[in-house]
Amino acid sequence: MRADERTTLEQFLDEHRAGVRRALDGLADADVRDRLLPDTPMTVGGIVKHLAQMEDLWFTVKFGGGDWPPPWPHGEREEWAWESAALDTGAELAALYDAACARSRAVAGRQPDLDALAARPSFGKGPVNLRWVFVHMIRETAQHRGHLDLMLDVVRGRT
Repeated sequence: MRADERTTLEQFLDEHRAGVRRALDGLADADVRDRLLPDTPMTVGGIVKHLAQMEDLWFTVKFGGGDWPPPWPHGEREEWAWESAALDTGAELAALYDAACARSRAVAGRQPDLDALAARPSFGKGPVNLRWVFVHMIRETAQHRGHLDLMLDVVRGRT
């Protein structure tokens, strides 16, 4: 409750990451792949894979300056994550997300200062700092965690 800024950002992001991960617990692969909300093409699997890609984009590629790790053959083409998730099992997506989050923690952990700048520019304007990456990923992960909550309500309503 009285942690420094860095610890607070890390804790909030990890809380939302854990919620995303829990969404896969005990979920049948069919439910991971189904379009559970009729007016959107989103799936549980698509959200988890998209978030894994965003972890790698913002921490590994943009901030850390690294190459895209597997399985991202299309780099920043976000649609691929959403589309290809239909071929993955819940266990595969959980492992993918866990690995992406671990890479993100490692990249961030090598930077003692939240004002450190990303190795690569963003938005055609220049590099963002680590603080911005944390806040952006908290927002992105929390937003999609809310989508997952709605989808899980649909799954629970079926049983």
